[in-house]
Amino acid sequence: MTHRLILTVLAAAMTLLAPAQQKAPFWLGADISGTTEMESQGVRLTNSKGDIRENTALMKELGLNAVRLRVWVNPRNGWSGAQDVLEMAKRARYYGLAVMIDFHYSDWWADPGKQTIPAQWQYLKYDELKYQLGLHTEDVLRLLKDNGIDVKWVQVGNETTHGFLWPMGRAEDHMEQYAELTQTGYEAVKRVYPEAQVIVHLDGGCDPKRYDFIFDGLRKYGVHWDMIGLSVYPFWDVQAHLEPDWQGTVRDFAANIRHLYQKYGSECMVVETGAEAAKPDEGKRIMAAVIKAAREDCGGHCHGVFYWAPELEGSYPLGAFAHHRPTAIMDAFTEAAQLQKND
Repeated sequence: MTHRLILTVLAAAMTLLAPAQQKAPFWLGADISGTTEMESQGVRLTNSKGDIRENTALMKELGLNAVRLRVWVNPRNGWSGAQDVLEMAKRARYYGLAVMIDFHYSDWWADPGKQTIPAQWQYLKYDELKYQLGLHTEDVLRLLKDNGIDVKWVQVGNETTHGFLWPMGRAEDHMEQYAELTQTGYEAVKRVYPEAQVIVHLDGGCDPKRYDFIFDGLRKYGVHWDMIGLSVYPFWDVQAHLEPDWQGTVRDFAANIRHLYQKYGSECMVVETGAEAAKPDEGKRIMAAVIKAAREDCGGHCHGVFYWAPELEGSYPLGAFAHHRPTAIMDAFTEAAQLQKND
């Protein structure tokens, strides 16, 4: 046997003996951006046994493996500003939770109904606005990286179903400008975290038409993205008459993810979801169905499910806590995490 043949045989044997490649985790996460503000108000969270827990630690205890943190530009009192995000990211790092950063490009909430330009940017010309978007994105991410934070995903905008930074970046009126702003954010992310996955996030995950509108526009103008983020809220879909019941949302968001992969070649993730806190048993069934559909009915192209603000109570109906402790809704995540551990 020649020396080269021996090496070839040994290499083949090593390949056969090598352990199987570790399966990528399915991400079970939560947006807990409001944690520090709640703490400042004296709110103390507990686990199901009544033991006091810091929120990040509680999410870990519940089986989650990731958190999502929003960024506002110049927020009142600093909540969800760069330093606040860094504080929460350090906690996530301590507990071994992967980090998703969600840029709103606003001083406050941004969603399909409002995408308000930050106060300090309101009188800028378009090119100046684009520059500030890139600078802000890079500055926040640089702060995180300089402090040893590993960012796995970055959203360029929050629920940008109609674009962002209105009116300049309103998609229906200025698709090319919205596209350029999105590309600017993408490039800023890659300058700091080349391996991070850049997400473009829309609401109404059951409705493929709104996704086709945005992603046809982005593709037309040569924009890059790595992943599509979906909001999947059965409660709001029924309210908006998008679906007759929660089962319709579960069925149709999974179909949409298959569609998005087929049309754009895009991997996806449910970056926001929720159920009625006042109906915890039904909420658990809904969340279990959402997670199951994401894992099993999307052709392998959905990589996680994130609950939005589970700890939030009061005026917001879709939290997952009561009296500052998790309800049965969060059991859907705990059980899914255990199932994944046993796979």
